[in-house]
Formats: sequence, structure tokens, C-alpha cells
Amino acid sequence: MDYFSESIKQAIRTVPDWPKPGVAFRDITTVLQDKTAFRKLIDAFVHRYHGQKIDAVAAVDARGFIIGSALAYELNASLVLVRKKGKLPFDTLVEDYELEYGTASVELHKDAFKAGDKVVLVDDLIATGGTMLAATRLIRRIGAEIVEVAAMIDLPDLGGSRKLQEEGLQVYTVCSFDGE
Repeated sequence: MDYFSESIKQAIRTVPDWPKPGVAFRDITTVLQDKTAFRKLIDAFVHRYHGQKIDAVAAVDARGFIIGSALAYELNASLVLVRKKGKLPFDTLVEDYELEYGTASVELHKDAFKAGDKVVLVDDLIATGGTMLAATRLIRRIGAEIVEVAAMIDLPDLGGSRKLQEEGLQVYTVCSFDGE
């Protein structure tokens, strides 16, 4: 892990037993409140994709919007919002996915991309991978190409990154919390 990744990881607050006993919640608000850590975070993503032809950054509702908007601006790319079902006002595509207890859905405007667009999909963290997998299916249905799936945090014990890689996706995360 490089210096930037380690300093960002150190800036993330861990809240024990929230939202339920046994869960160590990774609170990113401390990174956002620390101007140096937030700059390092965005710079990590910008440096990763600088010089590549990225047409769009797709950001997952809602914390992915924070990273995605800054990254899209810096890459001179469009910003596309992957929203929870019922939040977009125009014609949408919807994708359901499994949660631990039940299902959820994400949606995307049908005209969000052009076929062949090069897309980076971002969110704040990768846990079980369900939301990111559903978003990738939506993006691919429109005909765009996913360059990489990216997040600030990976929680590898929950298997999401592995599932994304098994779907043939490149995965980049700034830091991970493995069994910690």
C-alpha cells in the first residue's frame, strides 16, 4: 500500500457495532471533512485514469456521487448517476439485485451513454458487490464499455471484489479493510 492509500485509510473512522452488534462500520465522512485526505483521495483516482480515454464516470447513489463528480470534472468526462429505483425522471433501465434480506433495484437513464463509451464506475466501497454488479449490467445493456470498477474502500472478506473480477471486470480500490 502506498503512502496516499495508507494516509486515506488512517483518515477513515471505524465505528464499532453500528448499525448492529459485530459490524465495524467504515465512516468516510472523516475523509471528506479532512481537506488533505479528500484531495489525496481524488488525486489517487485522477492519477489512475489520467491519460486514458474516459468518456464518462458512472457514480453509484449516493456516496459514489461525491467521488464521481470530482473525478468526472478532473477527467473532463461526463457524470452519469446510477440511482436507487424511482429517483430518475426520464425513461430508465432497471436492474434488481439481491440483498442479505430481500432485493433492491438501481436504475439508469436509457440515454445515459452512447454505445462504445468508455466508463469508470465508482462508489465509496465494495462490500458484497451487489450494487456494483447491478450497475455494470445496466451500463453494458446500453452498450458502454466498463474500463474499471473503482471504490475508496474494499471489504474483501465480504467477497464483492472477487465477484466483480469473476464477471471479467477490472477492480481498483484505494484501500482495504481485511478482517480488521
